[in-house]
Amino acid sequence: MTTKTVLLTGFEPFNRAAINPAWEAVRALEGWRGDGFRVEVRQLPCVFGEANRALSALVDELAPSVVIAVGQAGGRAEISVERVAINIDDASILDNAGQQPVDRPIHEDGPAAYFTTLPIKAMVAAMRERGLQAGVSQTAGTFVCNHVFYGLMHHLAGSGRAVKAGFIHVPFLPEQALVREDDPPSMALEDIVAGIRIAVETALSVERDVAHAGGATH
Repeated sequence: MTTKTVLLTGFEPFNRAAINPAWEAVRALEGWRGDGFRVEVRQLPCVFGEANRALSALVDELAPSVVIAVGQAGGRAEISVERVAINIDDASILDNAGQQPVDRPIHEDGPAAYFTTLPIKAMVAAMRERGLQAGVSQTAGTFVCNHVFYGLMHHLAGSGRAVKAGFIHVPFLPEQALVREDDPPSMALEDIVAGIRIAVETALSVERDVAHAGGATH
């Protein structure tokens, strides 16, 4: 039986933070193997342009069947499975290379948006069945997370390969929330890891998404 490769990516810390929950959760799954699949884990730079080049190279090198990029969405209370990536960079803060693009297309010749090819509603339903806070999100923002999501889907569209791919946002960790004055919501690392694990299992087992009521959030 052919072993499928699942590529999980998480970003390095950014905006002067010491930790990124996306990377902490993803790297906890390094070396995970299951029935007919293996997981490869990589860290991406939180840098416009460089992150997309790195992810495209990884996709070409590893030829994964599933790609899930993960990023931090501070202020959100649940695991947000993203539906759509839009063709715009519009940063409210600097990336880790000091860049702050405003109203700039990610690909001049690209479509306005790409939709995920992951079974997002089935993922959310499975997470909720396990008692996790999760929902389908309609916006991945306009920072490096959306940049990578769009870049991933654009690269796959040009490759002609049938790959299930998309993006998941995760909340702050409790230790991040504690040091902030605005008292944002947070989620335990073990719950974030469990959510990503469920997302992988669902992506591998569900061929076509089905409608689940109450899946939407942002």
